[in-house]
Amino acid sequence: MQPDVTYVPIGMGSGFCAAAAARAHTGVRTKLIGVVSAHATAYLDSFKARKVIESPVSTVIADGMACRVPDQAALDVICTEAHDVIAVTDDEVKAAMRLLFTATHNVAEGAGAASLAAAMQQKDQLQSKVIGTTLCGGNVDAEVFAKILRTPGPCIF
Repeated sequence: MQPDVTYVPIGMGSGFCAAAAARAHTGVRTKLIGVVSAHATAYLDSFKARKVIESPVSTVIADGMACRVPDQAALDVICTEAHDVIAVTDDEVKAAMRLLFTATHNVAEGAGAASLAAAMQQKDQLQSKVIGTTLCGGNVDAEVFAKILRTPGPCIF
């Protein structure tokens, strides 16, 4: 069964470009939603403006999405192939990291959990939809991850 929508984190854009290429190759109609950090919005701002927009970076947990200046070629693909681009906060990413570990025993770095954070953010819009998320990157410092796991957070899914 193909997903109705798939959330794909955007760092420099190569992962999103790969998802778009895979979708084209397989012929599925899945909507691709790009996910950026709310603390590094260069690709979101650029997607909206349809041109490269530089943006400051202040994310501390989703450093794999800490892009200040988008790549023009990747932005061209994102502008053509993305249904939308949305932003998730560091707190939403931390909650997704906790959920992934609690529910699946998988460790994800911040950027790797961002697509789940986006799905959690938009859960009310996803009723009866088949969704896809990526789980990538386990490059999280053990002490940082332990602190995230110890921090209680709201049940958001």
